[in-house]
Amino acid sequence: MKPAAVLLALALVLATPVVAQSPSPRIQVAYAQFTLPNGLQVIIHEDHSVPIVTVNTWYHVGSARERMGRTGFAHLFEHLMFMGSGHMKYGELDAWLEAAGGENNASTGNDFTNYYINVPSNALELALFIESDRMGYLLDTMTPQTVDAQREVVKNERRQSYENRPYGMASIVLDEMLYPEGHPYRWPVIGYMPDLTAASQDDVVAFFRTFYAPSNASLVVAGDLDTATARTLVEKWFSDVKSGAPIDPMTIPGVSLTGVQRRVIADRVQLPRLYLAWLTPRFMEPGDAALDVAANVLAGGKNSRLYKRLVYDMQIAQSVNAFQASAALSSSFQIIATPRPGHTIAELLSVIDEEIARLQQEAPTAHEVERAVNQFEASFYNRMESLAGFGGVADQLNGYFARTGNPDWFNEDLARYRALSPSGIRAVAARFLPLDRRVELTVIPDSGSNR
Repeated sequence: MKPAAVLLALALVLATPVVAQSPSPRIQVAYAQFTLPNGLQVIIHEDHSVPIVTVNTWYHVGSARERMGRTGFAHLFEHLMFMGSGHMKYGELDAWLEAAGGENNASTGNDFTNYYINVPSNALELALFIESDRMGYLLDTMTPQTVDAQREVVKNERRQSYENRPYGMASIVLDEMLYPEGHPYRWPVIGYMPDLTAASQDDVVAFFRTFYAPSNASLVVAGDLDTATARTLVEKWFSDVKSGAPIDPMTIPGVSLTGVQRRVIADRVQLPRLYLAWLTPRFMEPGDAALDVAANVLAGGKNSRLYKRLVYDMQIAQSVNAFQASAALSSSFQIIATPRPGHTIAELLSVIDEEIARLQQEAPTAHEVERAVNQFEASFYNRMESLAGFGGVADQLNGYFARTGNPDWFNEDLARYRALSPSGIRAVAARFLPLDRRVELTVIPDSGSNR
């Protein structure tokens, strides 16, 4: 990873990709890669800019690997991975990392579950020991009481993040509208309450044995290290972890929208809110990056079309956002708008449809596309300035490997945006954002709301 100053200079050089006269310099992220006999994929990246190392682990399982009646397991496991393992009592993980000056965290999504440990470079072996013990010996200390305790934590998290949060249930309802019964994106990552209540220790153990195996994981070790020494330590701590059985490929039902599907739900909120969503190309498929730019043109900041009309000129909206929610099996393009007091959802919808139709009929200006691409490039280089944590270089190496098989996919990823043209944005909007094939969800204030 290049120092921050170099990256900033590089970002400035690349500030006008649409009109650049010379090829942009390639990003260089050196790494070594090997596979342990148990199937664990290992990627090592040296970066001596700061005296820290990170151990970043991706398990190639998320909520999409669950089944109806047993949802929420992937996220429940994220919690269980911090409750102790065969050679590490409950509480020791955090105590040891705190004493070493380290930190850790995890996240769960539809497609992957990832964990990271950041420590000073002299504590690399501690981080590798912790991660290997969780991978190989978690079940040695798991009890029904442990499962029950974390089940209640997850249920409370669902209450706080969804059921009791204003507009919190909208994302869950929206996915149920987009995806049919049996599709792995239909249920929420957090799971359904009855499923979390019904989860037994046997269910949890079976999930771990199926998906939490080195043959279904990839490990990135990055930072202030020596590659050969790091490889020796990885082999020392992970080689004894048993490989898992082959995992059957997923059966994914076909998904399409044939008309406009509408639904209205009530919530304890003061203002109504409109959610529009379309089914769109998967992450990194043709059209995915173009829809990122289309979202930016429509609602990416105060100069965007929808913000300018709805919030600034007409002053009928309190907020408006648009984004391409990219994922491995299917993506969705979403627009979310909240009217100002005294104005209606119908007023907002009329203007939004006008702007979508305009984008489908007339290409955006070169300046609009250039501005959007510049913003994506700036975000790209900002992520590269960080080694560790979610979205840092180590996490990106793991993510690129999981999605493409190539950890060093930085240049290809950025090239997706640099290659876009105004006419291409128009064509993608016309193809993937039809006004007559989408879902429309409206959240209205509950009549008993006092918020």
